[in-house]
Parts: sequence; structure tokens; C-alpha cells
Amino acid sequence: MIKRFIIVFILLVLVCGGLIGFNIVRDQKIAEFFANMPPQAVAVSATEVETGEWRPGIEAVGTVKAVRGVDLGAETSGVVRSVNFSSNDRVSAGEVLVQLDDEVEKAQIPGAEAALKNAQSHLKRIRNLRDKAVATESDLDSAVNSVAAARSELERLRAVVAQKAIKAPFDGVAGIPRIDVGQYVQPGTVIATFQDLDRLRVDFTVPERDAGLLSMGQSVRFGAEEGELAYDGRITGIDPKVDPSTRLVSVRAELDTPENGLLPGQFVFVRVQLDTEPDIIALPQSTVITSLYGDYVYVLVPAGPEGQSAAADEGASEGGGLVGTAEASEQGASGQPETYKADQVFVKVGRRNQGTIEVLSGLKPGQTVVTSGQNKLQNGSLATVNNEIDPKMTGVAGSAQ
Repeated sequence: MIKRFIIVFILLVLVCGGLIGFNIVRDQKIAEFFANMPPQAVAVSATEVETGEWRPGIEAVGTVKAVRGVDLGAETSGVVRSVNFSSNDRVSAGEVLVQLDDEVEKAQIPGAEAALKNAQSHLKRIRNLRDKAVATESDLDSAVNSVAAARSELERLRAVVAQKAIKAPFDGVAGIPRIDVGQYVQPGTVIATFQDLDRLRVDFTVPERDAGLLSMGQSVRFGAEEGELAYDGRITGIDPKVDPSTRLVSVRAELDTPENGLLPGQFVFVRVQLDTEPDIIALPQSTVITSLYGDYVYVLVPAGPEGQSAAADEGASEGGGLVGTAEASEQGASGQPETYKADQVFVKVGRRNQGTIEVLSGLKPGQTVVTSGQNKLQNGSLATVNNEIDPKMTGVAGSAQ
């Protein structure tokens, strides 16, 4: 019995040992297979580092307003007798837009004119009597005051009649009527908005640190969408103080072209154009990666035996960029894309401008940097250049206009 148990135990030990040994050998072979497997190259897009002109600017958001734009209101109370405009009508200055009932005031004007004539005739008689020493100074003063009162009443009635006719204050476009015929309106009741669309301005604010870069007449670009600033303008006003609550400076600019499709009250993106700076390295913002250790890019150098990367990097820094050669020799003699090594290089960045970022240090003209596909890379990874991944980078120079 004991002998049989020992035999079974030995067999179990052999079987378990065989399984364990098999797994160990299998894991070793798998590890050796993957260790000896050549790393796969990652397809990325790239561009060559170049110096070029940089047009810095101050970016902000603003609100479009008409140089002349008001909400027309009634100056006096009355019943609306006629509305003489429709929405979006272009009217000239002085045209009657709304007529309030003025029959009572018009009926009182002849009586006021007659009272003025009577007062003037009475004044004339009193002056004749005063010359004959019949009338007193008090009588003359009373007659003069009567003429003044009668004239004032006549002018008041005429002014009320004029107020009952609400006119366009300038050439412009009328908005949607906000009153109806027969409606009783009070002083201040808004009749409609009235805007001169031929002259538009934009009010915006800039940080106090940029206030010194502004000047009257400076060029400004506007647009309803970010990155599409299709309209030009000029700065016409700069507030002489900083708002202490927001630390912002208010700025006003006027658009050069009236036919621009913008409307008063519309939100727009604003960019104040500053002087062009030469010899600036600027790259697409997607090129630079931000990490806890700083900003970095991936620089491509030809892959080869160990020790050749530095030499290739040195050659690239002297102007031998890889984008042109990569595209020219993208298919080598073997029919495979040429392979490069991605080196992680930390850079110091500066200003940003319309999708590009200024590189202050860390790169030299002629080097080739990865513009997309960095999420698949790490320092030392192999890569192939395929600018069809990001077609807009094909032929892009590292300069910002």
C-alpha cells in the first residue's frame, strides 16, 4: 500500500514538474521571440523647421455696434394714427415713421395765433398811450408779458404737433415696429430700433499689459468665427484708464467696409495687428507637447546603427532637413518607406498666433519635427513620414504669416 502511494506521488511530481518546466521554457521562448523582433515603425506626419516672418497680434472678443444706432421712442403721449414703415425699410433722415393723433393741438393753434395777434395789438396801443403819458409803466410791462405768454403758448402747441410726428433722426434701416395703429403710447415707449448699417464699430477690451502696444489708427481684423477674420478696421478710440475691477482697457475700432454682413449686437472675434518680426521659428501648435517636465517635440533623424543619430542630428541642424528627402525617398530600393528615429527634444515656447506657436530655443532651422502622431511615439521610437495623415502639413514651412 505504501509502495503504491509512493509510486503515485512520484508520478504526480514528474507530471507537475514537466508542466512547470514546459511553461517556463515556453515563456522564455516567447520572450526571446519578441526581444529579437524588430520594432515596428510608426507612421507620422512631419515638417521642416524654418525661420520666417511672424505677425504677432492681440486677440480679443468684442461686440458690433452701429456708429449711429438708437431705439426710437415717443417724446409725448398719444394715440397712434399711422405707422409709415415696415421692418428693414431703409429710410432717410426726416421721414415721418409714426404719426400720433395731433388733431387737438392743431385745432388749438389758430386760437393761439389769434391770441398772439391780439396781445401784439394791445401792446402797440399801450406803447402809443405811454408815449402820450396816458398809460403807466405797469400797463406797458403787462402788455409785453401778455405778448410773450401768447407767443410761448403758440410755440408750445407747434412743438407738441412736431413731437407727434416721430421722424427718422438719420439715414438708416428701421427694425420691427413695436406699436400698432390705435395703440396709446406714453413718453419713452419704444417705437422700433433704428440703425445706420453703413458705419459699424466694434467695442472690445484688452489686458492692461497690452495697452502700451495700442495706437490710434492701428489695423484690426474682425470675424464672426475664430480663425476666419475676414473684415478690416482701424482703432478709433482707446480708453485713457484701466478698469480697476477687471484690469482691462476698453478699445473701439471702426470697420472699413460697410458691406460686411455683420449686424449691431453681434459677437465677433478681434485681432489687433502688431508689427511683423523677422527670423522667428514658428510651428503648428500640434507639434509641441506639454508635460509635467516641460514642453517638448519629437525630432526625426535617420535610423541606423547605434551612434549615428547624433551625427544625423548634427547634419540636420546644419540645414539638411528630412521632409524633402523623406518624401523623395519615401519608397526605398526595397519598396519600403524610409525609417527614422524620433528623439524627444525639450523646447522653450513663446507666443501663440492663429494655430502656430513660437519656439524660442531647443530647435534649429533644418531639423524635422513630428506634427501629428506623437501619441504613438516615445523617445527612440522608429517612425516613417507620411504627410497624408495630416494633408495640411504637406509643404508647410515652419513660419507664421
